[in-house]
Amino acid sequence: MPGTMIERIIGARSGKEVSAGDIVDVFIDVRAARDFGGANVVKNLRDNCLEVDDVDRTVFTFDCNPGGSDQKYAANQQTCRMFAREKGIKVHDIDSGIGTHVAIEDGLVKPGDVFVSTDSHANIMGAIGAFGQGMGDVDIAAAFANGKVWFKVPRSLKLTLVGMPGPNATSKDVTLRMLQELGANGLLGYAADLYGEYVDTLDLAGRITIASMCTEMGGIITFIPPNGELLEELGVDGDVAVPETDASYDHELTIDITGTGPMAARPGHPEDTVDLNELKGAPIDSAFIGSCTNGRYEDLKAAADLLEGKRIAPGVVLKIVPATRKVWQRCLDEGIIETFMKAGALVGNAGCAGCAAGQIGQNGPGEVTISTGNRNYRGKQGGGSVYLASPATVAASALAGYITSADDIPDVAPARKEADTLTEPVCSAAGLTITEQSVATSFTGRIWYIPVDNIDTDMIFHNRYLAITDISKMGQYAFDNLEGYEDFASRAKPGDIIVVGKNFGAGSSRQQAVDCFKALGITVILAESFGAIYERNAINAGMPIMTYSPGEGIFDDGDEVEIDLVTGEVRNTTKGTDIEVASFSEVQMEIYRRGGLLKEVK
Repeated sequence: MPGTMIERIIGARSGKEVSAGDIVDVFIDVRAARDFGGANVVKNLRDNCLEVDDVDRTVFTFDCNPGGSDQKYAANQQTCRMFAREKGIKVHDIDSGIGTHVAIEDGLVKPGDVFVSTDSHANIMGAIGAFGQGMGDVDIAAAFANGKVWFKVPRSLKLTLVGMPGPNATSKDVTLRMLQELGANGLLGYAADLYGEYVDTLDLAGRITIASMCTEMGGIITFIPPNGELLEELGVDGDVAVPETDASYDHELTIDITGTGPMAARPGHPEDTVDLNELKGAPIDSAFIGSCTNGRYEDLKAAADLLEGKRIAPGVVLKIVPATRKVWQRCLDEGIIETFMKAGALVGNAGCAGCAAGQIGQNGPGEVTISTGNRNYRGKQGGGSVYLASPATVAASALAGYITSADDIPDVAPARKEADTLTEPVCSAAGLTITEQSVATSFTGRIWYIPVDNIDTDMIFHNRYLAITDISKMGQYAFDNLEGYEDFASRAKPGDIIVVGKNFGAGSSRQQAVDCFKALGITVILAESFGAIYERNAINAGMPIMTYSPGEGIFDDGDEVEIDLVTGEVRNTTKGTDIEVASFSEVQMEIYRRGGLLKEVK
């Protein structure tokens, strides 16, 4: 029976003639796991005592957070590296770039191949006429171990783009036009074969842009049958899989792209696309160029042509991330990186950037970003709002300070205005009355005796939690990086007292290392000595700290202790002994009585 693109590829890799709905085991040409999910793939293999089927067809790609700036990503990457060394698996490490792009650039995947990865945009492979499928950790572990996985052959759809877009439109604008027509589920469950006069003109970068956003249309994959020019670029000789002329499709659609101009998607929904003119003038705080959708050389060149000799608007941040190291190198060789730097942009390591919570591209609450990414779901790229647009539109908007098109950039960016809705923040302490009599100066409590010197601030409150600003949420992480006390927060009770050795709080200046104990209701910290910055932080926060003179057997874990801050007396009531401590200074007592350095007695 004549086959569609998906039927021909799955048929070839399963050794069977297939049609929609059939379930078959499919040979996988390339099996990949990323830093995102890769460690779980390794865990699944180890937990089930499975070996790797073919190391030459198995790879790791580190693209979500290539700098390892997040501790969890760094840990996952190292887990994958160690496993790869043990098994002889190739690692496309942090210097490589987006795994799907690397697989195309390095010739790992050819037209007609099957590629799987822990990447929901593995269907980018449709850009070269290969089948790519994003999968979960269990599926990828099975592919690593068996070299094949089962597939249910999806239904096929023939999608034809009619007409030609306007002269200022890019492949991203055409893709947004498709989203406007198809919505978030217009290709749901389908493998689409894409045709049209415009499609035949697309270079690899343009094909990747359209193929990558099939996911946002609900599709399994969009195949763009390769032409001679693409095959030559890929270095492929001979016949490749293409849909047969009399292939039978479940459904056929046409989308008229005639005259399509610059477009953009409004925040929250990639399919909520409108003509760019409807959004012109909307102020932005930041701009991003990159991602698996628009991180190719051609995308960055389009942006550089607009940025050449100009500076981005005051108050606007522009972040740029090339898709791969090869793209980065070409941009460097041709002076494009210099153009970006002179324009005031931040250029990051090749990779996915902010899309997968990476180290570049995230935005903060209330921040408005215009991005070339593929998704702008709420919270996907940070706490702010994200518009989607082409590289040219993003670069133009960064220069203007507001959303605009490449042919409508002001000579001078207008002065930034404060938002009309900006209001004076309300002081949370308004009306609060603090009196010296309301502050406790004596305590009785159970002690945690931790006879360890040089407990640093990372042991107390690890740097992976430093983004937390709400004190009430800090307590749960106290001591979770101190060996033997990882469960401290769950076992500590309000009124407990901590007794430690020398140089407690060595290390960084983080205030959270004090506030986490206040959140748990720890009343006093006794130490032989404190780190200099920690001592100041504790005093200024109104956290009672005292130094004691060490002695044999003066404390045991769980002893009950009475402490009087005014007299400086400390008694171990369990042992019936008095402890020599340094009393509060006048300044420390004054700050403590008023509840902290920034508090005032009223």
